[in-house]
This record gives sequence, structure tokens and C-alpha cells, in this order.
Amino acid sequence: MSGMTDMTGTNTTSGSAASTFTALRGQLQEAAAAFAGGPDALESILLGMVDDVDRAVREPLEIFPVCHHSPASALAMARRLREKQPEVVYLELCEDMAPLLTELRNCRLPVAVQAFAGDVEGFPAEWAPLSVVAPITEASAEYQAIAYALDTPGVELVLVDRSSDHVFQWDSRGGRTPEPAAEDGGSGPGTSPSEAPEAEAALHGEAVGVEIGDLRPRFAELEEHLLRHGKVRHWSEWWHQYVEVPLGDSDHDTYRQVMFLIGSLFRRLAPGDGTRVRVDEDRERYMWTRMREHLAATGTDPEDCLYVCGAFHAASRVEEFGVHGSTGTFTISPRTATTWQYGLIPSSHAAIEAQFGLASGSVSIASTEWAKALRRTRVQPYRLAGQAGAKKSTAKKPRGRQVAVPAQEPPAADRLSGFLRRPPVLDGLDEAELLGWSVDIVRAARRNGYLASTADAIAVFETSILLAGMRDRAKPTPYDFQDAAVTCIEKDRVPGRRDVRRLVEIMMGGDRIGQVGYEALPPLARDVYDRLAPLELKLQQRGVQRALLDMASRPELRACSDVLWMLRRLLPHGAARPVMGERRLGERSIQESWDLALGTHQRALIELGYEGVSLEQVLEQRLRREAYGPRATTATVLAAVEDATLYLGSRRLADELGTHALKVLAAERSVDGAPEVLRRVRGLLAYYRTSEPVLPPWIESFAKTGYAHYCTLLPTAFRDEDATVGQVAAMLGFLFSMESLALSLGCDRTQLELAVAQSHPDDPSKTALLWAAQVQLGTLSRAELRARCDELLDNPLVVPAYPRYLSGFVHALEPVPGLADVVVEAVSNAFGRLPDAVLLPWLPLLITTLRSGAADLAPLLIREAGRIFPGRLAALDAWVPPWRAPRADPFAGRRAESGSRGPRGAALLPAHPATCDAVAGLLGCTEGWTRSDAAPAPSGVGLLAAHPATCDAVADLLGCDGAWVAAGPSSGAALTARHPETAKALESLLTSR
Repeated sequence: MSGMTDMTGTNTTSGSAASTFTALRGQLQEAAAAFAGGPDALESILLGMVDDVDRAVREPLEIFPVCHHSPASALAMARRLREKQPEVVYLELCEDMAPLLTELRNCRLPVAVQAFAGDVEGFPAEWAPLSVVAPITEASAEYQAIAYALDTPGVELVLVDRSSDHVFQWDSRGGRTPEPAAEDGGSGPGTSPSEAPEAEAALHGEAVGVEIGDLRPRFAELEEHLLRHGKVRHWSEWWHQYVEVPLGDSDHDTYRQVMFLIGSLFRRLAPGDGTRVRVDEDRERYMWTRMREHLAATGTDPEDCLYVCGAFHAASRVEEFGVHGSTGTFTISPRTATTWQYGLIPSSHAAIEAQFGLASGSVSIASTEWAKALRRTRVQPYRLAGQAGAKKSTAKKPRGRQVAVPAQEPPAADRLSGFLRRPPVLDGLDEAELLGWSVDIVRAARRNGYLASTADAIAVFETSILLAGMRDRAKPTPYDFQDAAVTCIEKDRVPGRRDVRRLVEIMMGGDRIGQVGYEALPPLARDVYDRLAPLELKLQQRGVQRALLDMASRPELRACSDVLWMLRRLLPHGAARPVMGERRLGERSIQESWDLALGTHQRALIELGYEGVSLEQVLEQRLRREAYGPRATTATVLAAVEDATLYLGSRRLADELGTHALKVLAAERSVDGAPEVLRRVRGLLAYYRTSEPVLPPWIESFAKTGYAHYCTLLPTAFRDEDATVGQVAAMLGFLFSMESLALSLGCDRTQLELAVAQSHPDDPSKTALLWAAQVQLGTLSRAELRARCDELLDNPLVVPAYPRYLSGFVHALEPVPGLADVVVEAVSNAFGRLPDAVLLPWLPLLITTLRSGAADLAPLLIREAGRIFPGRLAALDAWVPPWRAPRADPFAGRRAESGSRGPRGAALLPAHPATCDAVAGLLGCTEGWTRSDAAPAPSGVGLLAAHPATCDAVADLLGCDGAWVAAGPSSGAALTARHPETAKALESLLTSR
């Protein structure tokens, strides 16, 4: 190797290798001595930087240092590629992303190459899902290298950086990599957070970003010093003024040496973050190891290769640096068993800025500067053939690789000395451009509600020149113009959605949003677009589109409706939103209206493609994952059963998940999900009863198991302070609503009666709930319940707690809806008898209880109150509540009427004897009609004598040990005299009926 530099920066280069920068070393030594008063660490740093540059320049494998999303780097890359025409291009990018790069021609930039893993093996489970993105813009050196290598025959593109799996392997070894800090000044004064393009900035989600050429000082004091003396607000502005502009028109050697110097400076002045430095050095070892392996395997001459990497890594000092570096000292660890999926997702300038902590609008300004540089220098950039959104080039493309330089280039001369001594070249003021900017920003401000005028345009023009002069530059930069526009146009408040700073960013190029083309989409996304083709909408465009589906006239749209409902279930909110129409168990709409934004949510649709090849497969996998997850509850499993029936129509999957719900229910020891379980199982039971000839076996078993399960937990739930009254009411609702089905399947009602009898709640609301359950079981009458409520109101010690009893009665309408009249009576009595000190504080509690926990029960109460209370205000004064009116015998009038008229059927039977004769023939009666003048005989005597077995069985039950007596008029009297208790019981029963 031509030269080496140790970690302290001591120069060990000798001979001709040191001759290139000998003059620069002498100048730096004199400067260090004059500045520090003698040799010290400053001299070692300065000379070490020169050694780093010398080492990188003399490397046989040409190193091309770049900065991410830098127009100067992209311009220098395009020049060098056309000049050298390398056979192999080594690129600093995750090596496992190589197969995706050919699909870039089907996309509109910017897009991001993504590696995604939903299920992880070898990493902590809480990290899942894992995602790595590498955004690519047209104004970047990496895109120029990719376009050249893919469209030039005979050129090979080799990605040499660590794989996506190693990104997280090394993070787990040294801790998660912290997110880059946002630059100061990214959102200046007057910028409202709500106005930031949040949707575009979140296009990458929570993915870990990797970029080529992360070049920013890691020494906070150094960055602060550069910003202060450069009279700029943030790092992007400093880079634009002091690096982009000077290097825009420089030659190849000057560009390389300056970038090497900057990378070495930032590397040597980096703080001692051991984890980050170790990861950087391991990446450099990884890349040089891969390059040497490729060179050895293919036999390619290093002179015919080009290595594109960040300037920070170009100034590397690891032992493995260079084609002649140490071998066998670094071992690449194997990948984990995690399965990675790869694809392209849309990106945007705002997403790139948010991902890597850049100033807002910096990438858009860089894109504008790239277009201006191309027009100024007339350099022809490389673009992939068929690139969406790119202008067609009129120049003829080379048929193959054309070597335009000698095989052996002369060693590079020292260009750093002249560049560092040369005063900055001040660009002349382009008045036409600045005037155009000033007019355009005033026009944009007017459209957004600002009261701007021509005077404001003149003020912006003059202020831009003034600010540029104060910052030691003759030509105002876009950042100077932005500050001038904010100063002259911005008001105390923003009248519209965007402030002036955001308007300038849009005017300078805006937030360009990329799009992944149809051919580059995964199979699932293409299948979705194909199945929605009958809608005749441009669904790949961004924005919201309205879709109208009339399934009555166009039955083929039912398949589109099924796809849209699945997308609504799988994609984020807003991707597919129904405006009209709904889908519930047993119900299908004949007309639907949708707001679709699939183009805006293209990333989410693409990530669905990583999980399967069809929507049905992905939805089934997610339902299984939710149902069999470690945190799955009975309610979540039943929800999965409902979704499987609703969206997939799969009886097989529904039966499987329903059977699993039985196991989850049996293992639960709490009642937290009881309300949701009740709601889900009621809906499923009603659906199966109306659509299936028989109930599925699993839901019968669920009713039987749930009945026994909740009976067991009921006494504990009544005493448990953590169990709410709504949860206990849901348990009782399950038991009472499923009682008939459970009893038909073999359950015993005694279990429920014992559970209620063993319940002894302390909370007033649960006590009222228990009373309602006793009324439903028949162990407590309504009269006794009313009496208990009156006792509560009569007891001054209990009156403050009476509203809590009422809350329990309101929740009791869920299991016992027949108590609606009693609840209305209790609430009415409370309003009539409770003092204001108790009633007024309770009213908000009553309203919140009805709204949150009993919203479905409010209509029942209102309907019952409307039935009881008078409908007109005039009738209210004379109205007497039904519970205060005297109770009359409802059958007294009928008995008096029947007694005065005689037997109602006596006249009807003789008038139509044929009917009576037919019934007598069926019963085997042959006695014939009784004469009307005959004396009446006891009607039941003949029947008892004809069927003595029945009478004997009843006598045994009653304990009668006597024999039969002769029939006669006094038979009933004798029986009554012998068994007075039975007679009284029968009399009371008849009276109550």
C-alpha cells in the first residue's frame, strides 16, 4: 500500500507517495505552529487529514466520495461515468436489495427500496416488524450509478454494504441506533405543526433509514461553530453555500480531494461514541471484504472499477482498507433465520427530510438546484430507460461500454492547495430569476389568503439582496429568499392552511411524491387493481376518488364491494372509507358509495403484498394471528369469527376459530370482556338461526360452556371490586339470553339459582342488579322489589347512595328488559322524593351512565316512559302514576258479566250440533245430547269414574288413603271437608289467575 496513517494521525507515508501533497503539508504545519504556538494535537489532526486524502487518492480501486441527495455529487458522478466508463460499479447499499433496482424504471422517483420482515427469528419479538428503507431521488449520485450500470451492456452493479439482517444484528449488539436530530431552523417562526405535510413525511413509517453518504458533523460544537461563522441557520444551508456551490463546476480531481478532506475532518473530530464508531468501521470492513471477494472471483482489474460510497467512509483507516488491505481479519457473521421480503414503496422529499433529520425543504431545493446545474453545465445525466416521470432524452445512447480514457491514468495532482487558497467565487446577481421568485411568491400568497401586493414583491426582492450581503454572498440563495419572504409577507396569523415558509418550499419545487409503477408492484397489489378495474377509476393516482356501486343494475360490482370491504379491514383509516352502505351479519347493501385513496396509501398496500399473494390469504393469516396470539381473549376470537364470516364467507375458518374460542373462554378467570362476548355471541347466534338450518356445533358448545363458566364466576364477580356493574350485567345477560339453548343442551338451571343465591354484593349498584336477577328467576316478586325501593327512599342514611342503586337498575335492563316499568317508576320516585343536594350531583352520573354504558338501553327507557306518562302537558296535573293508583281485580268485571248472562257457550252449541258431534265422536262419547229440562249433574263426576287411575295418582300425591265414595251432589263437599289445605291452595291460585 502506498501509505498508512496511524490512529493518532502521525504520517507514515514515505517516498513518492508523499510527494503529491508535500507542499500542502508544509503549509499546514506552518499554520498549526502559528495558530497553536508549536506542535500539538492540531498539527496531528491537520496532517492526518492530508494523509487520509493521499491514501484515498492513491488507491488502485477508484473511490468516488458522495454526499446523500447532493446535486454536486450527482453532477460529478454523471461526468465521471461518461469519462471513465467503468466495468464494475461497487455501491454502498444493502447487498440484499440488488434484485429490486431493475424495477426502478417502472416507478416515478422518489421511491424507497424496502426490506421488510413481519415475523422475526433471532431478534427480540418486540422489534417486529422490521423494516429498512433506502430512498432514491433523481438528484443523487447513487441513482446516476444505478442508471448507468443497468442500462449499459457489459457493466455490472455490485452492492457491497451490509445486508438488512446485519443492520439489526449490529443494532442488537450495540443498542438501537438513535434517530438523527432534526436541524435547527427546519420549521422557522410562524410555522404551525398542523401545516406540515405529515402524511407525506410519514411515507416511510417506522422503518430504519439507510442512505449513501451521510455527511454531517458528529461534533456538536463544530457544527455550531460552522453555522455561526457561516451566518446560516442550519446545516443544509451551510452545505449548499460552502460545498455545493464551489464544487458545482469543479473538475473531477478537485471534487474527490475536497470530499475526502471533508470526510476525514468529520471523522477525526467525531466524539467518542464507541458503538457508532464500531458500526461504521465494521461497515467499511464489510464493504472492502465484499469487493476483494468479487475481484478475486471475477478477475476484474481494479482500474476498471468504481467504488461509490459516502465521503465519511472514503476516509477510512481500518486495516482492511483497499484492494491490498489485510485479509482474514474480519469475518462476516451469518444471517439470522428471519425471512425478509423486498419491494419498492413511494417516497417523498418530506419523508426523506423527516427520516434523516434534514431541514424542511432542503431536498426540494436540492432537486431545483440539480435541474439548474444540468441546464448550466449541459451535462447529460443518466436515466433508466422507460423511467416514469422523466423527460425523454434526444441523445443517442451508447450500445455498450465505451472506454474514453487511457488504461493507466496519471496520478492526481494536488488540487487541495489551490482550492483552499482560492477566494470564494461570487456568483453574479441573477435579477431576472430573483424577480420571478418575488412575483411568484406574492401570487401564491394571494391565493392562500394573504393581503400581498406589488409592493411586497419589491420588498422581498430588496430584502433578499440585503440578507445575502449581510451573509457575505452576492447572490441570494433560496434560503435567503425564504427568510426575506417570511419577513415581508408573513403576518401575525396564517390565514390559510400554509404559511409563507411552506409556500416558498412549494414554489422551489414542492414536495415531490414518488409512485411505484404497476409492473413493480407485488402480486397482491396488482391483483387488487385488477379486481377493482370495473370501477373505471385511476386508483394509482394520489387523492380521494369517489366510487359508486349499484349492485342491483351491475351485479359484477359485488366482487369489487367484497374487495373494498377487505381493504377497509386491512388498510389504515382513510384508504377505503364507506360513505353509504354497510356490511353486517346477514345484511348486504344493494348500493354503496366509497371514498378511495389507494394511491395515497400505496405503501400500506405494498406492505400487504409482503404477507401473501391475495387479500383473502392475508386476511386469514391476520385473523389466525389475532385469535391465536398470546394476548387473545374470547372477545377477540369471536370478533375474528365474525370477520371470517363477514368478509371471507369461510365456514371452515369460522368453525375452527369458534372451537378455539371455547378453549380461550374456559381458560379465562376474569369478566373484563363479558360485554363484548355477549354482543358478539348474540349477533352470531341470531345470524346462524336465520341463515343456517341447524346451529354449528361450536356455538352450541359455546353456549353450554359459557353458561357453566359464568355461573361459576358470578358470585366472585358480584364481590370483586375490579369488576364493574356493566360487566356483571353482561354476565347475567349471557346467562338469561342463552338459558333456553343451554337448558336444551343439558345444562341445569339449579346452577344459576345457586350462583345467584351465593352472591352477596356490597356495592349498591350490584345489589340492585342482584335484585333484578332474583326477579327474573322468580325468587323475588315485583311487589317486594317496589317495597325495597320505597324502604331505600324512606331511610335517610341510604338516600345519598340511592342514585347508585338506580344505576344498577339501568344496567339491569340488559339481562332483564322486562323491568323497564320498574326502572321508570324508580327514577320517577327519585326525582319526586330525593332532595336537591342528592339529586343534582347525581344527574351528570345518570347521563354519563346512559351514554357510555347503556346507550342501547336508553330507547327502551324512553319508550316505556312514553307509554306511562301522559302525552300532553294539560293532562299532567290530573295524571296519577300507575304505581300509585288502587289495584283492582282485572277479572271482576268479566266474572260479573258472565254470571248475569249465564253460560256463554250454552246457546252456541245447540245452534251448531254438527261441530259438537264431531268432537264427541273423536273422544268416543256415545251418551248423546242431554235434555235441557234434566237436572244438572256434577260435570266432573262421570269423568273421574271413567278414568279412576288419574284420580288414584292424584290421591297418592295428596296423601289420601280413603276409598272411593258414591257419586252424588255432595262428593265435592266431602272432599273439600277432608282436605281443607288443598282447597285453600286451589282457591288462592284461581283467585290470583
